[in-house]
Amino acid sequence: MPDVGLLTPGADVAPGSPAALTDDVAVLRAMLRVEAAWVRVVVGHQGDHHVDAAGGVESAVRDDLDPAADSAGPSGAVASVRVADPDPEFDAVANIHVDTDIDADANIDGDPDIDAVVERLAGSDDDALALATQLARAGGAGGNPVIPLVAALREAAGPRLAPAVHAGLTSQDVLDTALVLVLRDTARAAVADLDRAAAAAARLAAEHRARPSLARTLAQAAVPTTLGARFAGWLQGILAARAFLDAVSDALPLSYGGAAGELSGLVALSGATELYGTVVPPGATEPSVATEPSAATEPSAATEPSAATEPSGVTGPLGPTEPAGDTGTSRPEFALVEAWGAELGLPVGPAPWHATRTPVVRIASALAETCTALGKVANDVLQAVRPGVGELREPPAPGRGTSSAMAHKRNPVLSVLVRRSAIAAPHLAAQVLGAAGLAVDERSDGAWHAEWPALQLLARHAIASAHAAAELLEGLEVDTDAVARNLRDGLPGGLSDGMSDGMSGTGPAPDVAAAAAVVGRVLDQYAEQTGQGA
Repeated sequence: MPDVGLLTPGADVAPGSPAALTDDVAVLRAMLRVEAAWVRVVVGHQGDHHVDAAGGVESAVRDDLDPAADSAGPSGAVASVRVADPDPEFDAVANIHVDTDIDADANIDGDPDIDAVVERLAGSDDDALALATQLARAGGAGGNPVIPLVAALREAAGPRLAPAVHAGLTSQDVLDTALVLVLRDTARAAVADLDRAAAAAARLAAEHRARPSLARTLAQAAVPTTLGARFAGWLQGILAARAFLDAVSDALPLSYGGAAGELSGLVALSGATELYGTVVPPGATEPSVATEPSAATEPSAATEPSAATEPSGVTGPLGPTEPAGDTGTSRPEFALVEAWGAELGLPVGPAPWHATRTPVVRIASALAETCTALGKVANDVLQAVRPGVGELREPPAPGRGTSSAMAHKRNPVLSVLVRRSAIAAPHLAAQVLGAAGLAVDERSDGAWHAEWPALQLLARHAIASAHAAAELLEGLEVDTDAVARNLRDGLPGGLSDGMSDGMSGTGPAPDVAAAAAVVGRVLDQYAEQTGQGA
């Protein structure tokens, strides 16, 4: 049976929950979206260059499925558009079967339509859940869920479209990009709730800007402040977390690179073959490796090559494939990558990040900061709702805060759940950062895999926490009588005593104008960042 989040109330993934954006069905659909976008790019590229008379993707790209296939393709096809097996892990694909109940012959007639294939595979929640369950079971064979997904998608796509599925890619391209999409969607939903929380905190800070209240340090009564100053502190943390999460999520990039991050599959797919660092255009004659230049043709040490004879770039095995100063972005394989990023609305970085985990480190940090900033709000509310303090009350709702054993109780459930996420999130972020620190070679053995569940749970806590905090702050009730009573009872001598003599002498009432001024500064920051006042 699927995990619906029974032990993570408020961060559950039951239907209708905000955290459902992070469930396995969401991840599955993101992977399908990534694969479908790539198929559209490949089919478009082949349509521009090498489409057979029947309108299908030419057989040259079928090498991804069968390296022994005839690469000559149909009459008129260009043999250089071969795609060698892009990733050794896909040797196992032929041995994996996922029962999708899809008629693979449905795409034989008419033009291939990958979006229709995806809709049939996972358009309904029931179908998507069934497929995700099968992939979870089959994923152990290859160590990730992309391998059985590709098998299912190729089977469902039919003979014309199947060769374009996953051509030139590797599992990490797909899974990292799918997680990027899930994390971006999660962040956007969390940012929307953070905006609600910030607006509510700004309203509370403005309403209670100058209301004297008791400040507490190290769990003891300290000095007078204002209630608005405490609310402004909440607002400051929320604004910082919101800005960080929004910026980091918008910058999350496409993952690309192929088998080992060297783009060899994309080079072949784009219409050029790679030879010892030199791009050989389709149809060009490849130089013989055994041929050595003769002594007669070698320039003397005193002879400088003319501008007309200078090579356009170093062509040795360790040399760059582009002229000095050229970033390589004009190469055809990068055009495919850029088109893929455009399909998904994702920026494309200058290089693959398979083993350079900066994007996930930053989003993990931003999600954790969201939880911890809201945790401060929850902690203060939990202190203030205690009997004997009673300054704040959570918003009521039918059935909320009830006890199975004590009918008289009204438990501060929203704050409890926000605090739960604030406790859990740093450890999940630490798992992601620890995995990044153990990244090795061109793909990590276990460290990459350890990121997945941590990122998923971290995203789940962040979105659930932001949603609960928004509801908490929008309906938070203030007992002003209790605020005044606690200030009066908490300081020696009461409010009539001054502060200049160690709170023991008499004098004018404490001045909280400076605390009120702090509130004004935070509200100005809020107005500047949002364009609206409290």
